[in-house]
Amino acid sequence: MCTVTFIARRRGYLLGMNRDELLARPVAVPPALHLAGKRQALFPTEPGGGTWIGVNDAGVTFALINWYAVKDRVTATAASRGEVVKRMLTVTTPAEALELLQARRLKATNPFRLIGIFPDPDRVFEWRWNLSRLTSEEHDWAINSWFSSGHDEAGAQESRGEIYRDALGSPSAGSRDWLRRLHRSHGAECGPYSHCMHRHDAATVSYTEVEVTSCQAKVSYLRGNPCMGNLLESTYVLSCCRTTDTT
Repeated sequence: MCTVTFIARRRGYLLGMNRDELLARPVAVPPALHLAGKRQALFPTEPGGGTWIGVNDAGVTFALINWYAVKDRVTATAASRGEVVKRMLTVTTPAEALELLQARRLKATNPFRLIGIFPDPDRVFEWRWNLSRLTSEEHDWAINSWFSSGHDEAGAQESRGEIYRDALGSPSAGSRDWLRRLHRSHGAECGPYSHCMHRHDAATVSYTEVEVTSCQAKVSYLRGNPCMGNLLESTYVLSCCRTTDTT
């Protein structure tokens, strides 16, 4: 259960992600600097070490959401989807990302959708794994949003999609304040379908924001419901080494 919103810029991008989880799950660890192969990366971690979002020193971001619309699940012990993003942060191009995904033993991994943002050049890819086939789709370098929900994925996509489309009509659409308002919003009703999600057994447990420019990547993090506070708790900065400057 998550919401990801991407905002394209002329020299980089801004991305926000709400993480929705069962309240019984252990609290995640805020972002820190990690090694991802030969690259440096910033990402938060689950207690087991996996992650759902991260950015490396090439300015490449990966965000993973569970694909609940696919009902099939691994019958044996499943590999953690939290390890997928960690592995992907070692790459810098869509071709390398696809090669790495194809080399993984995904048969043991439950369905997911993986969003990859590549600022050099400006490209957005989405990979989908449904337990039998890995597919990819390239999206325009433009504002976009993705939704998942273990409660009712189709309903969440419809409800959050409508709120997102309405928000695009705002004069501030695409700004940082607009992004934060969207991710802490409740729309018509505070509940399982709102961007800032609330259920008796689950809720939005964190908001992660990634900002990439031509020279740095910045990760800001808020633990808890985004609607409970306007200020992010922690901000981390990583110098980026990009081969060209996008215009």
